[in-house]
Amino acid sequence: QVQLVESGGGLVQPGGSLRLSCAASVRFFSFSAMGWYRQAPGKERELVAAITSGGSTNYADSVKGRFTISRDAAKKKVYLQMSSLKPEDTAVYYCNYNAKLSSFSFPMDYWGQGTQVTVSS
Repeated sequence: QVQLVESGGGLVQPGGSLRLSCAASVRFFSFSAMGWYRQAPGKERELVAAITSGGSTNYADSVKGRFTISRDAAKKKVYLQMSSLKPEDTAVYYCNYNAKLSSFSFPMDYWGQGTQVTVSS
């Protein structure tokens, strides 16, 4: 069973930083993109940042210049470095892999269970 496990969330003051990590329990055959999404209470889940297999990145306008997505060389982990955090960044953050388990499988979306990020003084 594929599991994505996020870590690194917590409570931080405005202006502070956090680094989220996401680790997969399996080695995927290939992936097209890894990303971070977030969902605040009463709001829809939104894309925060994504990185493709080729290394291209994409960010929500609200986090550009403050957040940085990266992945390790083995491509089993994805990170989100968050700086200059604001109260409106408060949400549950989810990692997402769009990947194939084998050469015979179709690409699928895999999700972590989420990690809470709270920005408050």
